[in-house]
Amino acid sequence: MKDWIKSGVPWIWMTAGAVALSVLAVVFVLWMTAARGLTHFWPKAVLETTFRDGAQTVRVIGELREREEVSLRRLQEAGFNIESNDPFVERVLIKLGNRDLTGQDFRWFPLPLLGTWQYPVDILTVERHEWGNFYGHLKAVKEGERVVAAGPQAWPELQARVQRAQRLFREIYRLEKDDIGDVNYRLEQLRLRERKATLQGKLDDALRAELQRQREALQAEFDQLQQRLQTLRQDIARDTLVAEVADGSLVEVSLAKVADVYQPNAMGTLDKLLHYARKFWEFLTDDPREANTEGGIFPAIFGTVTMVLVMSVIVTPFGIMAAVYMREYAKQGPLIRIIRISVNNLAGVPSIVYGVFGLGFFVYVLGGNIDRLFYPEALPAPTFGTPGLLWASLTLAILTLPVVIVATEEGLARVPRSVREGSLALGATKAETLIRTVLPMASPAMMTGLILAVARAAGEVAPLMLVGVVKLAPSLPIDGYAPFVHLERKFMHLGFHIYDVGFQSPNVEAARPLVYATALLLVILIMVLNLAAIKLRNHLREKYRGLEGV
Repeated sequence: MKDWIKSGVPWIWMTAGAVALSVLAVVFVLWMTAARGLTHFWPKAVLETTFRDGAQTVRVIGELREREEVSLRRLQEAGFNIESNDPFVERVLIKLGNRDLTGQDFRWFPLPLLGTWQYPVDILTVERHEWGNFYGHLKAVKEGERVVAAGPQAWPELQARVQRAQRLFREIYRLEKDDIGDVNYRLEQLRLRERKATLQGKLDDALRAELQRQREALQAEFDQLQQRLQTLRQDIARDTLVAEVADGSLVEVSLAKVADVYQPNAMGTLDKLLHYARKFWEFLTDDPREANTEGGIFPAIFGTVTMVLVMSVIVTPFGIMAAVYMREYAKQGPLIRIIRISVNNLAGVPSIVYGVFGLGFFVYVLGGNIDRLFYPEALPAPTFGTPGLLWASLTLAILTLPVVIVATEEGLARVPRSVREGSLALGATKAETLIRTVLPMASPAMMTGLILAVARAAGEVAPLMLVGVVKLAPSLPIDGYAPFVHLERKFMHLGFHIYDVGFQSPNVEAARPLVYATALLLVILIMVLNLAAIKLRNHLREKYRGLEGV
């Protein structure tokens, strides 16, 4: 036994076991996240049953979400009259929807008090822009006060009119965001131009008249767009659907509020697959709605990728230059050792501390001075003196800088001394040796540092809450207005989106599947960024492999 232990075989097996457990833990987390997140887009059947609520029996319509066992005594203390010899009773969580009518979206029901479950094919699932889902039996479709279809003909007519309403909604959205937003942007630019000329003492009568002429033309264009918008709003509000809800009453739902409508109990497998693909695509490409608990997350994806790319552009050259100076040029002594210790310690500083530093230095000091020097016409409204994409990227660049420095130094240390001496012996200067020989050979290590930096930066949330990320950004940081990349703007981030939906949502139960879906997407995004960097690192490693033995 002693010889076996001394041979080191147990430690090999322990290491292999630890690696296997780590891999299994990662696979389990990914599987659980995918299982809970990807099922969010599948059309769920809507059940109809009865519930014995004391002396009365009420009808229940909704989606089955969860099952669990609870103690019979707990249910009896809650007022449920249940008789059973089993100390534990199963209860189910049903999404009732119709939150604007009942005031609750989810409710737990003891299973013994529920009647027979049925799945009528005429039940509608209506996804609304506000108030969440609506469930009910379709009865009729109305145009104004006139019933245009009822009974079996109501569903085909409803589909056609929902498509029309969705087309009008997209046109209204484009009109509000693009056309009217463009006019407002140009009006604001005229105001800033006039304010700047006033501060510089260059606002003469000719310039004032020209600005007024442009302002009147824009105002006329704005009035025309407003009239068009009003016409579209009246047009989209023309149609309504009539449905019977759980309490037997008839409710009218304006198609202007409908994002989507379908009959899940009547859908076949192919219809469900097409519905799933469409909903997943909407999740990737649409803007969020209903306090971020519904709709898509495209602004968060775009903001995360943009921030990571800007951070990488900032941190890579500074980290490499710092490492090159400390390894190649600085005299090795107590001062450099202290700097290295400080760099290593900075890697362990909590991220929220970097956020506080970024808010105090970048936003208030640098941003405030930039506004006073270059954007006085916009004051007191800040331009760079407020949290934004640039300050968030700089904050995360400082946070990840120690990782890049340490990795680059390790790469430089692995370059053989003979390579440097051979280059110098051939007449190259120290700078040429560094640029043409040493740095290319150390580039895989630099990419390793960048990979670690990207992985950490993409998942950080705490510092971003102070220096730029918001719940809902009105516009993307990249658009068609010069200078096209607006680093001063606030942005959305997948990590903060998960925090906001999971912990700040007014409807946590409804938002829970979206949290898993967003978390899975964030993991996939980090993996894609890392795989791209790893592929580049492997290419560089193969390219300079022949020089390692020189």
